[in-house]
Amino acid sequence: MTISNETKVGALTAIAIALLILGFNFLKGKSFNGKNTHYTAAFDDIQGLTTSNPVVLYGKQVGTVSDIGWNDDKRTIKVGIGIKDDINITEDAYAVITKSLLGTVQVEIRQGTSSKIIPNGGSIKTNNIPDPLMSNITSATASLDRLLSSANDILDTSSKHNLKVVLQNLNHITASLAVTTNALQQLVAAQSSTIAKTLSNTENLTASLQKNTAQLGTVMDNAATATGNLAKLDLQSTLTGMNNTITELKNTIANINSSNGTLGLLLNDSRLYNNLNATSNKLNLLLDDFRIHPKRYVNISVFGKKDKSGPLMQPLPDTVNAPYIKP
Repeated sequence: MTISNETKVGALTAIAIALLILGFNFLKGKSFNGKNTHYTAAFDDIQGLTTSNPVVLYGKQVGTVSDIGWNDDKRTIKVGIGIKDDINITEDAYAVITKSLLGTVQVEIRQGTSSKIIPNGGSIKTNNIPDPLMSNITSATASLDRLLSSANDILDTSSKHNLKVVLQNLNHITASLAVTTNALQQLVAAQSSTIAKTLSNTENLTASLQKNTAQLGTVMDNAATATGNLAKLDLQSTLTGMNNTITELKNTIANINSSNGTLGLLLNDSRLYNNLNATSNKLNLLLDDFRIHPKRYVNISVFGKKDKSGPLMQPLPDTVNAPYIKP
């Protein structure tokens, strides 16, 4: 039997309509086997909830939102909930509107502890507590608004000008720091060889000290020995003896400076100096007279007669070491 094209088109159209109805019912939360359980819930704010949004229980989707409409008082919105799974909702359960991690608005049912269940077509209690995340965002937004308002009040025209000047100064300081940093880099680059030599010398010095550790230890031991020997000396008795010696020396010098005693008289009495000076002059005079008139003192008459001239009364002019001083 040949099936006409019209029949084929009609059959395909009927199948498409059936699939469309089934899909529409599925989106409304109705199962294909017709075992959906329907509930209603009234909310003051559905926060953008639409039909076909998921209904979750313990984090698992158990149904969808079937319809949304006003209640008779026009103050609350009635949301139809279709549960596909064979789940009983307790009387003390309640429904809240939350947002998933992906931002999808959903109805979350939170079971209670009662043993009684809500019958099919019954109403689920609602808790109109807003989503915590949205509450925090709203609170943060309000706080930010107050902060910005306070900032605008504080930053009047003069304050804004001062802030602008401060920012300009910061720009100048930043530019100066950049120039200084560049100069420091150039200085370090220019002095890199000198720094390397300094580090090398330091390393050589450290190596030398390490090599001479034994000698340094010997020097320190000798210093410790010398310090110990100095500590063992009786410095107090030595200082006492030196003090006594200095005292005696002071007494001796005092006696010399005084006119008492032979040494003091020799140093302080001018008569001794005059007598010694006169004796020296007379001795010079005698020696000059003996040199000029030897016959007066030695009488030898072999070749000449006796010198009868008078004695010298003053030394000759060639006597320069001891000039004659009349007594």
